[in-house]
Amino acid sequence: MPGIFDLSAKSLDGEQVPLRRFEGKVLLIVNTASQCGFTPQYRALEALQREFSSRGFAVLGFPCNQFGGQEPGDATEIMAFCTSKYDVTFPMFEKLDVNGPNAHPLYNYLKGEKSGLLGASIKWNFTKFLLDRAGNVVARHAPTTKPESLKKEIEALL
Repeated sequence: MPGIFDLSAKSLDGEQVPLRRFEGKVLLIVNTASQCGFTPQYRALEALQREFSSRGFAVLGFPCNQFGGQEPGDATEIMAFCTSKYDVTFPMFEKLDVNGPNAHPLYNYLKGEKSGLLGASIKWNFTKFLLDRAGNVVARHAPTTKPESLKKEIEALL
């Protein structure tokens, strides 16, 4: 069965990015939105990126508009928002679906590897998947989980 590093996704600037580029890194994959109550988590996600990136860690952000229409912007607007408001430096990808018939293969993979408390579907923006260096999904965290609370889990994988 193919793994996460066999998949790819488009970056906000339209580049097709093979996820193999992140092989060997601990990853925190998050579906994001610019107009969500959890949007301020961008600040803590960026803090994790800055603290741990030199040790082989990366946050990957995947904007999604499936929850309350909270990510209405296009790629240019999303990037402008993320950089101007939260100084985001971690990789951001094109808006995608995380549920339903058009769900991106990455999210089908992640949901298949780690179900949530209420089933496999993503319930809201800022659901977080933590992966080890081999691409194994080791944890799934709810939108309410503060990124800074994941430091010990991340450090254990680094």
